[in-house]
Amino acid sequence: MPIVETHILEGYSPEEKSRLTAALTDAIRFVVPASDEAVTVMIHEMAPENYARGGRSRTPAPALPDPKQIALDFLTALQKRDIDAAQINLAADFRMVFPGSKPMATIAEMIDWAKDRYRFVKKTITSTEAFHQDGCAVVYVIGTLSGEWMNGDPFEGIRFIDRFAIKDGKIILQDVWNDIAEERST
Repeated sequence: MPIVETHILEGYSPEEKSRLTAALTDAIRFVVPASDEAVTVMIHEMAPENYARGGRSRTPAPALPDPKQIALDFLTALQKRDIDAAQINLAADFRMVFPGSKPMATIAEMIDWAKDRYRFVKKTITSTEAFHQDGCAVVYVIGTLSGEWMNGDPFEGIRFIDRFAIKDGKIILQDVWNDIAEERST
């Protein structure tokens, strides 16, 4: 039965501490063959005045936003065609790549690229996965697409996977994979 103890400065919300305990449990289970229930995580909080590094007291850094929520907020804003709300989630050096496209740096480029492909598209999300890798949060959003082709015919059930790289609370990369080209050719 793995037991993990971590020490943090006071100031994190219950939701942020819950995210931390879930992430620590996942990290243990990545290596140790134990069920979630077998992993114990204990958080010890200390007052900032009881902690010093380099001879100076410190205050806790704000928690990073939930990367899953950043990706989902971005996709929701795009689906609602709220470009300003979508843009808030993007880093200055943001890039996105769709099947058959070259890298795009703006939402406007993506809209222009998609304008002759379909009238509209909606995503039904079936799962969302997140982990940390190489200094970024990586989020996979998986589901199906539905919408309307340019000729007015509806489509649905087209598989998609979006992979987001998120750094400092902003999306730096969105890679998209889907079967829309296969469906368009039938």
